[in-house]
Amino acid sequence: MTQPATPALQGLNHASDEELITLLVEICSSPAWAKHVQATRPWTDAEALHAANLTAMAGLATADLADAMAGHARIGRPKDGDATSQREQAGVHGADSALLEELQAANDSYEEKFGHVFLICATGRTAGTMLAALRARHGNDTATEREIVRGELRKINDIRIDRLLNEN
Repeated sequence: MTQPATPALQGLNHASDEELITLLVEICSSPAWAKHVQATRPWTDAEALHAANLTAMAGLATADLADAMAGHARIGRPKDGDATSQREQAGVHGADSALLEELQAANDSYEEKFGHVFLICATGRTAGTMLAALRARHGNDTATEREIVRGELRKINDIRIDRLLNEN
């Protein structure tokens, strides 16, 4: 038996199209993603919203993925004043300067190779584990890396969706 929609989910289901798109773009900065997810409502439960995220991520073209990545801070440099960025990259707080310099150099190399920021679901990861992942993924070809990024974005979106649904 499906649980009734939570008040937060009911609010999303009843929000105007404009209000919902504004909220969704805060989760993922790809307008194409937001429009796809919006088109799947009403959602009966959180699982339905997560399924919409999965389907929307799978359907994003390369340019849409670029839009989604544009909304993310560089790993090791959370955006000042951005609570989401600060929270998601909490694992870099307190890292020693040598490790942060290594992370910056690895980011530079990755960005030069792939043309975009290194994207990883940073929640719960330390600076060291993100650096190791960055180095491991540097050897990927562009197509492989694009699909890994797609998966990482999906995970980030799921965390942000859960946070939105659990507010109030």
